[in-house]
Amino acid sequence: MDLSKLREELDRIDGQIVKLYEERMEYCSQVADYKIETGRNVLDKAREEEKLRKVRALVHNECNVHGVQELFEQIMSMSRKLQYSKLTAHGAGGRLPFIGVDALETDKARVVFQGAEGAYSQMAMMQYFGESVNAFHVDTFREAMCSIEEGRADFAVLPIENSTAGIVSEIYDLLVEFENYIVGEQIIRIEHCLLGVPGAKQEQIRTVYSHPQSLMQSARYLNAHENWRQISMQNNAFAARRVIEDGDMSQAAIASEQAAKIYGLDILERGVNQADNNSTRFIIVTNQKIFLKNASKVSLCLEVSHESGSLYRILSHFIYNNLNMCKIESRPIEERNWEYRFFIDFEGNLADGAVKNALRGLREEARSMKILGNY
Repeated sequence: MDLSKLREELDRIDGQIVKLYEERMEYCSQVADYKIETGRNVLDKAREEEKLRKVRALVHNECNVHGVQELFEQIMSMSRKLQYSKLTAHGAGGRLPFIGVDALETDKARVVFQGAEGAYSQMAMMQYFGESVNAFHVDTFREAMCSIEEGRADFAVLPIENSTAGIVSEIYDLLVEFENYIVGEQIIRIEHCLLGVPGAKQEQIRTVYSHPQSLMQSARYLNAHENWRQISMQNNAFAARRVIEDGDMSQAAIASEQAAKIYGLDILERGVNQADNNSTRFIIVTNQKIFLKNASKVSLCLEVSHESGSLYRILSHFIYNNLNMCKIESRPIEERNWEYRFFIDFEGNLADGAVKNALRGLREEARSMKILGNY
């Protein structure tokens, strides 16, 4: 047979596959109707494992065993997704415990940020809530989370990601630990300055204080001054405050221009961070399960079984529901070596049918899942 004849035969077989696939999905739809009536779970792992064993036994060519198993894993995955969509359409998926609101109540809100006066977190807070915001600051991210969980603050402003230095891993871990939720975000441009006490000169500097990420973002500049000792601080504003309190001409801080104004420091050099487009994304967190009705991004975290293909199968729910995944990060799971929790951002709103359908599938098939917010 020549190539054209071979392709004709493949087209004929493909037509049969499509016909049989549609026939199979029609029966799957009837299975979904039965499960809606009886309240049975969509995922029946024992049934699927038995099915895979049977189809492997039908294969004549040993080389095709793995391929047939993968094919039927995908077919059964499509069947589950069809069933999830029918359950969602019939309201059998239950309501998500989040309430849509037209606007956040920020007029009389009390807001907490980590750091001190002049911190980038304060700048992000003022851009989001306005300069007249009723605010206070704490020393650590954990204290900020505790403040809103305990009701001492209505919102917290926390840095979660920098465009050059990456994620703030502690924030991801705290979002899992606390029952607090993301309701907004604010992105601000970062320009680090080298700050010294009044009258200090750059050639006098021997010690530089700053947050570890700011030191990392300014590594190229700092590496050009090999004799400078770098000391990490909890926050850039703390570093600026340390320098002015010590009053030592040989000390400098890497912090914002705003911090220089607040603490009366001289700017010895601007833009010491190497990336001109350096930005930090801050999240706005509250202890209420609410979301803006016009929200367009969902954040969640989940755990999957520690076996081959588990993450691949979970991510297929985004593809099936035509949802654009913006970001995925992993963090180690405490006390379970080499196992990870995944943090995912995707476009959508909790009121959307596609989002509800995807979340239904994720909730059933992941080991655990938590919605971190819609904003």
